Amino acid sequence: MMLEWWDGFWAIYSTVIFSIGINAMLALSIYLTLSCGLLSLANAAFMGIGAYAASMISMQTALPFPLALLAAAIVPALVAIIIGIPTLRLSGVYLAMATLGFGEVVRVIVLNMEITGGPMGLNGIPLKTEWWHIVLLLGATLFCLARLRRSKIGRAFEAIKEDEIAARLMGVNVAGYKLLAFVLGAVIAGIAGGLNAHYTFTIGPGNYAFENAVDILTMAVFGGTSNLIGPVLGSTTLTLLPEVMRSMKDFRLAANGLILILVILYLPKGIWDPAKIRALRRKLTQRPSKEVV
Repeated sequence: MMLEWWDGFWAIYSTVIFSIGINAMLALSIYLTLSCGLLSLANAAFMGIGAYAASMISMQTALPFPLALLAAAIVPALVAIIIGIPTLRLSGVYLAMATLGFGEVVRVIVLNMEITGGPMGLNGIPLKTEWWHIVLLLGATLFCLARLRRSKIGRAFEAIKEDEIAARLMGVNVAGYKLLAFVLGAVIAGIAGGLNAHYTFTIGPGNYAFENAVDILTMAVFGGTSNLIGPVLGSTTLTLLPEVMRSMKDFRLAANGLILILVILYLPKGIWDPAKIRALRRKLTQRPSKEVV
């Protein structure tokens, strides 16, 4: 009886569960660049590069799935190095505009290449992604980022984010660390793209457009970028929200937008803000002082 219930549950909600894992990796990829003070909108493009690289290897060669995922990590990393060296001299909104332009260039190139299927994309990608692939790689990503945050590199990222000029004066290689954060974010996004392509069995240029770049950024900011819990919580919430509000039909998108606006107004650091949570906990546990008569 229990096995039948699980089979039915998995058949209905497996796509949502897979999407939560993929979106969590994407949110962590943008968290990594934000932790170094980089406002980049290129992660959707890196996801697409990784998805196409892994898919073409699986469809045109007999190489095993792990090697396809390795290509999904390496190819976006190489592209990130090539565009990162000149682009990361910019900052703030100028960097966002440059990386957004890069994403559009990637989309147009994929749209006009015969090897990528053009506007029709790639169909018939082998269904090789299993649930444990996503759990394993998401766990490995969280573990590596947690270790990175406590390392010398993580402290350098934080210093650059807080004050780039002061970090440079203290001897921090600002350009090198920015490029490292940019490349590592591309690696994570590329792996997420490879996993997603081998589950949906079809991909196209429209899957990695401007809207997807904004969605990735929204998931990280919505959850909060002060620690690793925030991006995972934000991606999980925004993935489940449309499913929870499915009964609202035409009002679902309006409700999603209203929730985002309320979070931005009242929780500017995301729904997972450790400082605010600690303050609320102290307030709830604080005993009321007795009035002196």
